[in-house]
Amino acid sequence: MAASKPIEAAMAAAAAPGSGNGVGGGGGTAGPGSGAGTLPRWHVALAIGAPLLLGAGAMYLWSRRRRRREAGGRGDASGLKRNSERKTPEGRASPALGSGHHDGSGDSLEMSSLDRAQAAKNKGNKYFKAGKYEQAIQCYTEAISLCPTEKNVDLSTFYQNRAAAFEQLQKWKEVAQDCTKAVELNPKYVKALFRRAKAHEKLDNKKECLEDVTAVCILEGFQNEQSMLLADKVLKLLGKENAKEKYKNREPLMPSPQFIKSYFSSFTDDIISQPMLKGEKSDEDKDKEGEALEVKENSGYLKAKQYMEEENYDKIISECSKEIDAQGKYMAEALLLRATFYLLIGSANAAKPDLDKVISLKEANVKLRANALIKRGTMCMQQQQPMLSTQDFNMAAEIDPMNSDVYHHRGQLKILLDLVEEAVADFDACIRLRPKFALAQAQKCFALYRQAYTANNSSQVQAAMKGFEEIIKKFPRCAEGYALYAQALTDQQQFGKADEMYDKCIDLEPDNATTYVHKGLLQLQWKQDLDKGLELISKAIEIDNKCDFAYETMGTIEVQRGNMEKAIDMFNKAINLAKSEMEMAHLYSLCDAAHAQTEVAKKYGLKPPTL
Repeated sequence: MAASKPIEAAMAAAAAPGSGNGVGGGGGTAGPGSGAGTLPRWHVALAIGAPLLLGAGAMYLWSRRRRRREAGGRGDASGLKRNSERKTPEGRASPALGSGHHDGSGDSLEMSSLDRAQAAKNKGNKYFKAGKYEQAIQCYTEAISLCPTEKNVDLSTFYQNRAAAFEQLQKWKEVAQDCTKAVELNPKYVKALFRRAKAHEKLDNKKECLEDVTAVCILEGFQNEQSMLLADKVLKLLGKENAKEKYKNREPLMPSPQFIKSYFSSFTDDIISQPMLKGEKSDEDKDKEGEALEVKENSGYLKAKQYMEEENYDKIISECSKEIDAQGKYMAEALLLRATFYLLIGSANAAKPDLDKVISLKEANVKLRANALIKRGTMCMQQQQPMLSTQDFNMAAEIDPMNSDVYHHRGQLKILLDLVEEAVADFDACIRLRPKFALAQAQKCFALYRQAYTANNSSQVQAAMKGFEEIIKKFPRCAEGYALYAQALTDQQQFGKADEMYDKCIDLEPDNATTYVHKGLLQLQWKQDLDKGLELISKAIEIDNKCDFAYETMGTIEVQRGNMEKAIDMFNKAINLAKSEMEMAHLYSLCDAAHAQTEVAKKYGLKPPTL
């Protein structure tokens, strides 16, 4: 099973949940999207029903999707309140505490201090509705000065109303100050918390904004779209901000050997990933079958190829650099191989000049140039430049129309762009050129299944399910076919059979960590067996301690268990393994959401539902 085909890496984070080891950020296969490609990012958030949080907004996205499912899948805002704009001032004190308008002395003939304060507030409300905000502020200030200090709820209302008037004048500092007073007096005052969150947003206090809106979302039971949208927005901004700094200073990290081999397995027409040719070996090596090759020719590229066969990946970039610096006869191959490993270690900026040079070498082998275009197109997609990505793939198809890899990876690009019919056409072109390429056939079937599932077309869903059966029968050694079928079976709630398919994946590829993660998620959805699920995800980390998808999934589950400290630790481990700035931003969003929940719990004793 290919652990991360390059193109699906491109939009992985943007599609929200899940995380893989994808080159350039993300992973999966044209649809399955995470790590080794069994569970699509667009579906992971729902993998165990309501509890699992995966996505840029963690608990916010989870709740939104849960409401959508409960409402029968109607659009983004189904089941969410839209009408809570919170722009108007409070008309009266909160009825929650039943505050009266008398001072308790029994003298109803003379207005109490609270009555006079309420009268000032009511006058302020009239000015507010008339758009006379300065006069409204004066009235609210009078109400604050008249209100007895022990009347916390009433006093908090007056501060909140004055904050609403300051908001209309865009005096954000004053808004935040008055809302803070209101929250100090009434710690679970939703209107004041949300208004302060908006003020913090305007003041560019992102962390403070996130904490306030997190509290609001919890208090509202995640049912107000306005709050959830703000939470999602600030999480994404924080994620991008943190990732930009971290990615710039990150240490390149070579992924696991299993991941690298799976990456190259997604190419069938790639010269640099093929075994060394006889002409590249010395005569002495030709007679020593089964022994390690020893390249006698003074070629950095050939030495790099030897290191690839030995899985000694750390030396490949330096050997390719020797070939390039010497302008040897394999310079084009060395440029492409070096660029590929730059992508694998997450150094896209270093990869691009090498890819550009290969593409511009008109005398270079056309398959090298096409492969470079595929990888540059993938990189453009990862950088959210789909038009440039499409141009590169189209150019690759133009210069090398018989190259199956072009259609295979362009098909995955089309899946990410939700152009399923075009994707299927590309997969068909790939299959015509490589009839025995099981991976493309499995991905085509998944593309058709996803289209049918999204459209709720039961007859087409059943046709796709039969297609999976034919594929695993025709290609019984293709782990990807079982994995994608398992995803479809999970959607159909055929959990037992899905579990069998994951077991077949493990039998074929026992060192593929992400299969264990997906099997663990299945246990949570199927049997609500948290211990078994965590055991399988822990097994994934044991198999591959560089599997960022496993750490991310473990973190999201710990969030739902209320173990924020452990969740944050898991997210940080995933961040350190992220291959792209986009993937890193997504992981930071999850981490920041967990941090915010921790702070809200400390300040207000508020916690979302846990497993």
